[in-house]
Formats: sequence, C-alpha cells, structure tokens
Amino acid sequence: MASPAKFLFDTDFAAPVRERSATPAEVAQKVAEAEARAYRNGYDSALREAKVESDRRSAAALQEIGNAINAIAARFAGIESRMETEAVDVAVAVARKLADELIAREPLGEVTALIADCFAQLVSTPHIVIRINETLYEAAHSHIEALAKQSGFAGRLIILAEPNIAAGDCRIEWADGGVVRERAAIEAKINELVGSYIASRNQV
Repeated sequence: MASPAKFLFDTDFAAPVRERSATPAEVAQKVAEAEARAYRNGYDSALREAKVESDRRSAAALQEIGNAINAIAARFAGIESRMETEAVDVAVAVARKLADELIAREPLGEVTALIADCFAQLVSTPHIVIRINETLYEAAHSHIEALAKQSGFAGRLIILAEPNIAAGDCRIEWADGGVVRERAAIEAKINELVGSYIASRNQV
C-alpha cells in the first residue's frame, strides 16, 4: 500500500482562483444559443407586429366594405324612391288620360249619375236648379227630366246651360244646399294628395 502524500504547505490559499478559460467549442455553443434566442425573440416580435398590422388592415377593409354597402343601399333607396315617384306620376297621367277619353265618349255619364243620386235624396225638395255645359244642354235636358220622374221628384226642376261649366261638370242647387262636380278641383285635390304621399315617402 502506497504511503500518503505529504502536505508541503506550498499552496497559497489567499491567491485568487483563476477561472478556466472557455474552450472554442463552448464559445461557439454560447454564441449559437444567443443567436437562437435573438432569432426567436425577433420572430415572435415580427409575428406580433404582423398580427397587429393584419388586424388593422382587416378592420380598415371591413370599414371600407361597410361604407360601400351603405353607399349602395343609399343609391338603391334613391332609385326605389324615384321609381315609386315615377310610377305614381305615370298612374296619375294614365288616369287623367282615361278620364279625358271617357268624358269625350260619354260627357253626361258622371253628370247624370250625380243628378240621379241627388233626385233620390231630394224627393221632397221644392225646387232643384241644375247647371250644365251649354253644348250638352240639348242632349241632357230630356234625360234629366226623365230621371226626375223616375225618382219621384215632384218639385220644380230648372235646367240651365252655362258656358263657363266644363263638359262633364255640373252644379246642382236647392233651397238649403248644393253640390258641385268640378273636374279641375278634383284633379287639384288628387295632385295635392299625391304630392303629400310622395313627400311622406321621401321623408321615410
């Protein structure tokens, strides 16, 4: 068995301990680890920035799409309103044209209908005055008298030809009242109602 080594007291414990120098392989490994950490940090930061930019672009694109949809909806609403207005105008124009043709074909149609209704309501009235267009007087006189007899009207009937009353219009007067059929007034009322309707639709 070998003898134990003798302690020679030649070690200076007060002297600083020198660290061992890293080998080139260890330096290379630490550099590689640092580069890997830097790459990961840079990659993560780039991902975060890319997501923020992507979210910003998506929000901007959605905003543009929303604006475009609103603009298209507004244009469609304007087109719809214009088409509705034009449709009403066309309907009124067609009705006016038909009324002209019907009056030209049968100028006494509406007049005699109104007179017959008045006779039915005013059987006991002492007298009735009927004013019609002068060009229709000859054709209407005997027909109106026949309507009076059919309804049982026994009062005094006065039929007057008026140059200022349009064909298809008439005025019927009795002691305490009267009624007027005036196409111009009817058309004015229709135009007023159509205008009010279109204005209300445009506001909506």
